Amino acid sequence: MWKGVWRQWAAALRSELLTVYYAARDRETPWGLRLLALAVAAYALSPIDLIPDFIPVLGWLDDLLLVPLGLWLVLRLLPPAVLQRARGRAAQQRLRLPRNLLVAGLIVLLWLLALGALGVWLLRGMAGTV
Repeated sequence: MWKGVWRQWAAALRSELLTVYYAARDRETPWGLRLLALAVAAYALSPIDLIPDFIPVLGWLDDLLLVPLGLWLVLRLLPPAVLQRARGRAAQQRLRLPRNLLVAGLIVLLWLLALGALGVWLLRGMAGTV
């Protein structure tokens, strides 16, 4: 029973993600909303998460909360005509979702910067205790 529910939820999420992706590319989408839609779509399509999945509980929170909340916000703010066109294109497309390697690279860079900052902080803390 739960397997079917999860499958339906995943299919709906994929459809809405395609809708946001096509809405971000629509000329009538306001620029601020277009940037938000692109960010949500790029993050959802990125092969690398902001919080890696191997971190217990937190690793899944971004997939279970951030992506659906971002999709909901963009869909709520879209003009009705843009939303209708984007949903129409999403319904026609049965292609694989595109991946955004640029965003993946930026997320890797953010993690490397965070690890570097942590390393500097630890080294300064250790130097102060010696």
